[in-house]
Amino acid sequence: MLKLNYSNCKLECGLDEVGRGCLAGPVTAAAVILKPGFSNKLINDSKKLSKEKRLELSKIIKENSLAFSISNIQPIIIDEINILNASILAMHKCLKKLKLKPEFIIVDGNKFKKFNDIPHKAIVKGDQKYMSIAAASILAKNYRDEYMNDLDNNFPNYSWVTNKGYPTIAHKKSIIKYGITIHHRKSFKLYDKQLIIDF
Repeated sequence: MLKLNYSNCKLECGLDEVGRGCLAGPVTAAAVILKPGFSNKLINDSKKLSKEKRLELSKIIKENSLAFSISNIQPIIIDEINILNASILAMHKCLKKLKLKPEFIIVDGNKFKKFNDIPHKAIVKGDQKYMSIAAASILAKNYRDEYMNDLDNNFPNYSWVTNKGYPTIAHKKSIIKYGITIHHRKSFKLYDKQLIIDF
């Protein structure tokens, strides 16, 4: 069972993102403030769950949240500011959209920029440790997967329904054969410059 809280605050918000390592599509973040005391033993890191289980849990998470939000940052912005900054920007957009102001923020990973005056803690593998971060990872994953499925309707040559924009061999071969689309990250080679926070 994952931990319910890092802090003693009632309005603790979990943040996570998906799509950071993709060649195409947005980076998507979600923020979740769960009802105090809520837990579900099935909630875990979205990467460990089947699609069916994620969809089932997504409904449970939304029903048991005081607030939640989801945001995308598109490839054109990712190319401009780098993927790390884009991931943090997506998380900040989520926090702005919440109907409640969190008292404390916990974030999956090891880097985050302070949002307003709200204290935060970045936690490596947080989606495997804390309920609210795992819940955020599930909402973000479901949303982004459906987004990529929709994009595939207009760009069927890239198999986004199956690879979701990730750098599979088939996806790379499609790029070589058909070229890139407006949904591809044109600067996306994970050089050091893609991992620098712009303060």
